[in-house]
Amino acid sequence: MLVLSRQRDESIIIGDNIVITIVDIRGDKVRLGIQAPTEIPVHRQEVYDAIQRENALKESGEHRPSPQSPSKNAGERSS
Repeated sequence: MLVLSRQRDESIIIGDNIVITIVDIRGDKVRLGIQAPTEIPVHRQEVYDAIQRENALKESGEHRPSPQSPSKNAGERSS
């Protein structure tokens, strides 16, 4: 894993079209801004894990909505 240090308002560039910017730092929380093409999915880890679980259930034919499923708008990109 590559580990980089950044300060507020500094960015990291991934490839030619992904920019991650440190938007805010408060205590032990860091807010990130992510600019990426819309065809590249960007999720928080817990949202990604929930999506993977739901997809696995659908493939196995055991789809049942989880009461703790992430809300539809949680973590979505703003236009």
